[in-house]
Amino acid sequence: MMGLYTAAEVRAAEEPLLAATPPGALMQRAAAGLATVCLRLLGETYGRRVVVLVGTGNNGGDALFAGARLAARGAQVTAVLLDVDRVHGPGLAALRRAGGRVHPAGAAAVERIVTRADLVLDGMLGIGGSGGLRPAAAELAALAARGAGITVAVDLPSGVDAATGAVDGSAFPAVHTVTFGAVKLGLVVGEGRGWAGQVHLVDIGLDLPAATVHQLTDADAAARLEPPSASDDKYSQGVVGIVAGSAAYPGAGVLCTGAALRTRPGLVRYAGTAADGVRAAWPEAIVTDGRPADAGRVQAWVVGPGMGTDDAARSVLAEVLATDLPVVVDADALTMLAEQPALVRDRGAGTLLTPHDREFARFGSEVGTDRVGAARRLAAELGCAVLLKGDATVVADAGGAAFVNGTGTPWLATAGTGDVLSGIAGAVLATGLPAVEAGAVAAHVHGRTGQLAARRGPLLAGDLVRRLPEAIGRVHGLAPVGLGDSEA
Repeated sequence: MMGLYTAAEVRAAEEPLLAATPPGALMQRAAAGLATVCLRLLGETYGRRVVVLVGTGNNGGDALFAGARLAARGAQVTAVLLDVDRVHGPGLAALRRAGGRVHPAGAAAVERIVTRADLVLDGMLGIGGSGGLRPAAAELAALAARGAGITVAVDLPSGVDAATGAVDGSAFPAVHTVTFGAVKLGLVVGEGRGWAGQVHLVDIGLDLPAATVHQLTDADAAARLEPPSASDDKYSQGVVGIVAGSAAYPGAGVLCTGAALRTRPGLVRYAGTAADGVRAAWPEAIVTDGRPADAGRVQAWVVGPGMGTDDAARSVLAEVLATDLPVVVDADALTMLAEQPALVRDRGAGTLLTPHDREFARFGSEVGTDRVGAARRLAAELGCAVLLKGDATVVADAGGAAFVNGTGTPWLATAGTGDVLSGIAGAVLATGLPAVEAGAVAAHVHGRTGQLAARRGPLLAGDLVRRLPEAIGRVHGLAPVGLGDSEA
């Protein structure tokens, strides 16, 4: 798993290293790594036009030293200084020695220089920056966005909050971010994910503490989603009970059941009020025309998608939550639960709530800009795990453990995809994983499936159900059978 860190955690790890190394050594390590990534992105260096946007802190020093290295390799490097009186002196001197040119931010030539660059390095603000970009910095960021050059942020795009990913106004539009020592949380969550582009981590030798926030890789998800062994049968891989769908919304039951079936080849029992639709779509499921108590043995429940919020639905929700089994709570069940939080507070069994922002707000507070903090807050209040859906889905538990999902596509913002996510989560939860890990694995697999389905353009929720087996195979490193990547 990849650990994600706040600015404060990174600074604390830097202090002993700064004390143990010669002055400037850490900055040189960062600059060397930054220059190496830029060289790779440029492909060739001689004659390429590089612009370095320079602020007043160490971030500007990193950028200047990297610019000097690029100039020494034949690039035409120009530094644009936001404050000529507070620039990093040794970095500026190194750039000038290497043949780099310098302009103040207000110079008439700056617009032409930035928009015609082959690569623009953002060294305006570092991880200590807060609030929106000041006008001069915002103008330089806008010029970089208007140009055709590769935009590269140094450690963190200027204007992005390192801890939350919040952006107040505008930020530097990085296609690539080269970050030092540790991946900052703000690069992968909230708006920051959209401004950071592809993140490249440069090791500068930090001795980091154990992270409290992580991001799963495919290998991490695969390790928690083991394929069946020769000794397994349909009862040994997690039996899932589904209470989803209704006469008004039968599709929710169909999608949720299908996703659970296709996530793991075990057993799925359906006990909702859309039995006819589910039976027709999925003969593999065992359909009960009764209450959940009549469904038979299950190892985890999914309750809520499309089930309605009438008295009958409330009774069923209470029945499911009164069991000693793990439960995924979604959609309509969240609406009802917000009115009766005592039903879930401190359940003995694992419980995973899966709200989007509007559903989250029904529990008494808006998500706000700190999405990890919000998920942790609700999880602690209710004593369960919370999967907060979004561009970068966050999963947190009552103890503060958290995951930020790194997969997905904007094409997933369509009706029914949440029902699919609930089915996946139920299937994973039934294997015995803790709720927070089950949610993280489900979000990862759901996002990978969306990416796979979106290769052909706009997707429907049903496309996810169909592509789930292949997506899970790819998570496990299995190549598709009979299809090249261009056909997949």
